[in-house]
Amino acid sequence: MLDLKFIRENSAQVAQGIRNKGEMGDIDRILQLDERRREIIQQVEKFKHDRNALSQQVSQLKKAGQPADHLINQTREISQNIKNLDEDLKNIEDDLKKDLDQLPNLPHSSVPIGKDASDNVVVRAWGKIPEFDFEISDHIEIAERLDIMDFPRGSKISGRGFPVYKGLGAKLERALINFMLDTHGNEHGFREVFTPFLVNRESMYGTGQLPKLEEDMYLCEQDDLFLIPTAEVPITNMHRDEIISGEQLPIKYCGYTACFRREAGSWGKETRGFLRLHQFNKVELVKIVTPESSYTELELLLRDASRILELLGIPFRVVELCSADLSFAAAKCYDIEVWSPAEKRWLEASSCSNFEDFQARRLNLRFRREPTAKPEFPHTLNGSGLATSRLMVALLETYQTDEGSVMVPEVLRPYTGFNLIKREDY
Repeated sequence: MLDLKFIRENSAQVAQGIRNKGEMGDIDRILQLDERRREIIQQVEKFKHDRNALSQQVSQLKKAGQPADHLINQTREISQNIKNLDEDLKNIEDDLKKDLDQLPNLPHSSVPIGKDASDNVVVRAWGKIPEFDFEISDHIEIAERLDIMDFPRGSKISGRGFPVYKGLGAKLERALINFMLDTHGNEHGFREVFTPFLVNRESMYGTGQLPKLEEDMYLCEQDDLFLIPTAEVPITNMHRDEIISGEQLPIKYCGYTACFRREAGSWGKETRGFLRLHQFNKVELVKIVTPESSYTELELLLRDASRILELLGIPFRVVELCSADLSFAAAKCYDIEVWSPAEKRWLEASSCSNFEDFQARRLNLRFRREPTAKPEFPHTLNGSGLATSRLMVALLETYQTDEGSVMVPEVLRPYTGFNLIKREDY
């Protein structure tokens, strides 16, 4: 949520930032509601002052044995006026909150202005694009040949976008998750947490998914709980409505969850197999930091997420998103994209974002630099470290052999217990 005082004092900047994001927001209406809200508050304060003065006069007249009915009637009339204004104030504040909830976070000044993903900027690349001296297979052909994934049975069980991992494929998926958790925990200083996969509305609101993105989420209506789209939601909400000691910052969490997203798009060649799923696995990185350190922490977050791909030996590139490609809550974001040899294109495997104080305001999450200091809003960040689905695409295709098997990256072998994935007989 944007600071109302900031909007009031920088309305043109806010309106331009919203336009740069390709979002909608009626700043004039918000300012009008805010002005009317402040007028009502002033009126109520004046009425309360007048009522207190009249009450004192009534008390003095009664003590003197003189009639005070006319003043009592005035006091009652003022009380009714206050009640009416309080009702008006509540309605205005409700409307104001609804309008504020629809406003996206503003792009950071360093973010390139653009209209769509074609305006994103490649920051750097790592690794050599693999070359093969044999005809390669795509990840679906590999998975079917080795019998390590089962897309048709996943569709039978749940529908498209819900894969089944089998045998060595299931072990490889579990190995990836454990490897990433261990790396971020042991080498990068993140504290591992394991959070619920279902969250309430307050949690979804806190990280910015509600109210704008509700239609993209899976909702369990009977319990009014949402399946999480990312571990960002439960992990960041761990400190909702808290005041943290400044000595605790930065707070760094990593956690595995399954993730559930309805907005999987049209189903064709571009979305087949692991390219886009309704359910997938992900290791998430979350940081809560001081405002002045957040952009340094964003670069460190990007470094830590990228390190996983370096260790796996999978080529990747880092892309800075332009203003219109940013998420609703992000002020700045880098995507990490892995190379798919069969698709011959880059696939997003991670997004590393700085939300500044946008989420913290919605979460009512604050910190004190000193025990007696005024509470401040920290900055929150998160990044995939990584999502396994598109990582699995790149891994299977990059490490395939001319014999039809798949080599296991060396860093994963202690987790898998095998060096090569080949057809198993069951």
